[in-house]
Amino acid sequence: MTFISRSDLRGGAAIVTYRLVEALRAEGVDARMLVCEKMSDSEFVDVCSSRLLIQYYFLKERLYVWLRNGRNRKTLFKIDPALDGLPICNHPWVKEADAIVLGWVNQGMLSLKGVRKLSSLGKPMVWIMHDMWNMTGVCHHAGKCSGFLHECGDCPLLGGKAHIDDMSHTTWAYKKRLYENVPLRFVAVSTWLAEKARESSLMRNLDITVIPNPFSIDMEETPERDETDGTSGIAFGAARLDDPIKGLPVLKKALKIIRDTQPEKASRMRLVTFGNVKDPAALDGIAIKHQHLGVLQGQESIKKAYRDCDIVVSTSDFETLPGTLIEGQAYGCIPVALSHGGQKDIIDHLHTGWLANWNDSESLRAENIAEGILWAFDHRDDTDMKTRMRESVKEKFDAAEVARRMMDFICPETPAE
Repeated sequence: MTFISRSDLRGGAAIVTYRLVEALRAEGVDARMLVCEKMSDSEFVDVCSSRLLIQYYFLKERLYVWLRNGRNRKTLFKIDPALDGLPICNHPWVKEADAIVLGWVNQGMLSLKGVRKLSSLGKPMVWIMHDMWNMTGVCHHAGKCSGFLHECGDCPLLGGKAHIDDMSHTTWAYKKRLYENVPLRFVAVSTWLAEKARESSLMRNLDITVIPNPFSIDMEETPERDETDGTSGIAFGAARLDDPIKGLPVLKKALKIIRDTQPEKASRMRLVTFGNVKDPAALDGIAIKHQHLGVLQGQESIKKAYRDCDIVVSTSDFETLPGTLIEGQAYGCIPVALSHGGQKDIIDHLHTGWLANWNDSESLRAENIAEGILWAFDHRDDTDMKTRMRESVKEKFDAAEVARRMMDFICPETPAE
């Protein structure tokens, strides 16, 4: 089977797709991956077209968006109309495939017309949803916008160019025709994402199956903490730490609350951050000790970062299935997160971590996260909880089991080779 993804290793959706392909291959499946940007040296990953053509379609679509979003650079990469894309049907791996699996295929890689053309090959087609794009007009996260419950239009991301028949509505209408006429099956990587899809006007009548992302993690029965300076580390990681959706300001406010109300405990905590930072000033003013590790390369460096910590935190406004919480649990970090997305698939409140109540007020979210961090700090030596955390990760996200579930879903009658 052939997976189609914008990249193999850049971005969360790409990484988990790559892991799934690896897991399927480990189960004897001839799984391959077509990308625009190849960052690995894997033989089962191939670039889908020439560099010139990839760049052409990328720039063409960005120009189209720029001219229709009021020339607003801030929303330039938050919008994907999928009007044009690469001739992926011509690639030998597509022609040879028993099944085609779509992942995150935007930014000029695959158009909606291209999806229709792929369906004409008569192969089973599955689309794995990593965000909300399949159920909206053009955005990947609807936020507080309820347009996806209706027919989109008047899109807040289009600024002064928004109107009832704007690009978000015309793309919504094309998706509606596509879904009504093409035999696609959809996988949501979390229960929350599936629930959102079933609420949407585009997908409420479609068959949606929940299969989580796979995690191939070295599970240790009693993970030993590395030597530290005597403080308890709080891990906070993301591809881009200061992406507004990640909620870094909420975490900073929560840590200030802890410092002001529990100064003795705060003195025994340190924040450990990892990932890119667009604006270094975003990490200024952190109320406790702070260590920034930069971008982590390789599983061993990721493992060490978690082993230096006791708690892992996610303050994202919207998160489909935050991998940092899963990895952190596996390596002995108690997870603390807002209950506003796929976090609920990962954390059993007070049993394997803390789910902080969501609130529209940033200050109240910070108070709830602060309460969770203090609770996790008090339970950092609870070996029974850490055993439950590891068992939960193994049960829900084990790569081999996820691969078998995905194989049964994609090709239920095709045996592994």
